[in-house]
Amino acid sequence: MSAAIATTGFQPSRALPRESARSNDSTSSTVVRTRLRLTRRGRIVFTALAPLPLVIWAFVVVLGSGTAAADVDSVGAAFEAASFEYVTVGQGDSLWAIAESVDPSGDVREVIEEIIRLNGLDDAVVEPGQRLALPLAP
Repeated sequence: MSAAIATTGFQPSRALPRESARSNDSTSSTVVRTRLRLTRRGRIVFTALAPLPLVIWAFVVVLGSGTAAADVDSVGAAFEAASFEYVTVGQGDSLWAIAESVDPSGDVREVIEEIIRLNGLDDAVVEPGQRLALPLAP
């Protein structure tokens, strides 16, 4: 037969000797104060976990700004490669009508998509007085 012995590494603390003046008092008790000691493994874990919030914050910042940086680069390249015409949206104008006036022979949906991308619009809704950059027809 074989046996396995598991230990927790716990050693009971030794009580401090009572002071002679207090030894006569039966109601007094000795307070044993132990000191917290970190093992080598505990120090390694503590040291590794201490900068963890900073590392997580850095990942969030870097990964969170990736799409914004890509959008800025693509818009910047588009501004350098092409010239634009600007138009102010009038009362009753729609993005469809504006796109048809820009490129009557082209696909209106593609022109609308380009206008939305160039101006950073969330959707195809435009308001009177809004100034839009329009791509020039090829």
